[in-house]
Amino acid sequence: MQLKGVFKGQAAGETFNFQGKTDILIRIDGKNVFIPECKFWKGEKVFLGSIDQLLSYLSWRDTKAAVLVFNRNADLSAVLSKVAEIMPKHANFKRKLGKSDESTFRFVFVQPKDANREITLTVMVFDIPSAPSQ
Repeated sequence: MQLKGVFKGQAAGETFNFQGKTDILIRIDGKNVFIPECKFWKGEKVFLGSIDQLLSYLSWRDTKAAVLVFNRNADLSAVLSKVAEIMPKHANFKRKLGKSDESTFRFVFVQPKDANREITLTVMVFDIPSAPSQ
């Protein structure tokens, strides 16, 4: 709902794009400008699967995407280290663009069906509190 206010109704959740339904999609003037997928941290295999899932939602024209990772584990530093370590293992990884801050990573990936088409993929990791034990 917050994104709809900022983007004047051009943001949507659980929206079909290309070959699947992405968690968030922001369109401006009929063009996709941002496609993030939201995931809870559950380890390397699930994380790499989320990258595959996100890439399947991107058409050739889509060049900006993100994975928003929510961490419920106690050791956020370990998760951040794992993200940096895991991304180069993906088959579509091309190069690192660096970090915007301690928990925001930027990478260049290639489009799965066109190795000459680049995608800027941002990974943002958020630490969220676990439910208090009773």
